[in-house]
Amino acid sequence: MPFLFSGCVQKEPTIPQEPLPSPTKEFNYFESLSERENFDELLELFKANCKAPLTKRVYPAACHKALHVKDAKAFFTDDFELRKIEPNEQRSMLTGYYEPLLQGSLKKSARFKYPVYGKPHDLVVQDDGSGKDKRVKGRMEKGKFVPYYTREQITKRKMNAPILCYVDDKIDLFFMEVQGSGRVGLDDGRVLFIGYSETNGYSYKSIGRELFNRGVFASLDEVSMQNIKRYLLKNPAKMDEILNTNQSYVFFRHMDQKATGSLGLVLTPERSVAVDKAFIPLGSLIAIKSSAPLYTIDKFVFAQDTGGAIKGPNRADMFMGYGPRAASIAGELKSPLEIWMMVPKKDTDF
Repeated sequence: MPFLFSGCVQKEPTIPQEPLPSPTKEFNYFESLSERENFDELLELFKANCKAPLTKRVYPAACHKALHVKDAKAFFTDDFELRKIEPNEQRSMLTGYYEPLLQGSLKKSARFKYPVYGKPHDLVVQDDGSGKDKRVKGRMEKGKFVPYYTREQITKRKMNAPILCYVDDKIDLFFMEVQGSGRVGLDDGRVLFIGYSETNGYSYKSIGRELFNRGVFASLDEVSMQNIKRYLLKNPAKMDEILNTNQSYVFFRHMDQKATGSLGLVLTPERSVAVDKAFIPLGSLIAIKSSAPLYTIDKFVFAQDTGGAIKGPNRADMFMGYGPRAASIAGELKSPLEIWMMVPKKDTDF
């Protein structure tokens, strides 16, 4: 789901209702996007996006009309407008995540010794009683509801949980938690698709920021998946201590398909992003603009996922896909970001 890596949010998301700050500027940006966009492809992706119930709450009429559209470009350019999402005090930033490949086995061995846990049988998820649809996670101990085990406790105890498989790399397993899904190539030649199931209820904490705070990195710009891996491999005695500073732990489940986001849809490389659903409703069509030496993007994408580190209105995590290129970009990407929401025009007759 993926650094300062790529949570439950508390308030009900709403589409921003403020007027466009600069109609001429916004129109020109929309026009420039229109010159580059493949609207036929975008329409097919929009219809696929509408298969999710949450999307139909955002675009109830537009999802219906999309099924009968003959002119894809006119559908988007005539019936929608871009509404800029203004930043707040939190950092505006685009990061990336990907679908990793781990090596594993269904049987534990000297090589394959790190378990990939499914949702524990003793994990209890319940409403917190606030009336705000907030969930708390824990376990029952002597008739009392107590917090669930931390990452450190989980790695040191025999868990009351299914084991999906065993993998050979503790660091890669940690980063599969960060990404939210992955593939495991088994020693018998098969491939397992693994997806997010649940967490132990603790807030995500970035180990990249922890290493920065400890002086390992001179600046936050140095924080990347690649640099973190290098440090941990060079300092194996500190590995568990560093990993355990993030008390959050992700449990997985078997999937029949490739990486799937919080919206319940298979993610599309460089068209699916994780957002903070307190500011951007899941299922929304948005335009994002970000430029950096590593990766430049200026296109329409879909808000189809969430992530523990994705907090704020101008924060997004781009799903890069699968393979070496995806891993390379996702591990390094941190660039300034602007976001616009695509909203139906009020006078549009859907």
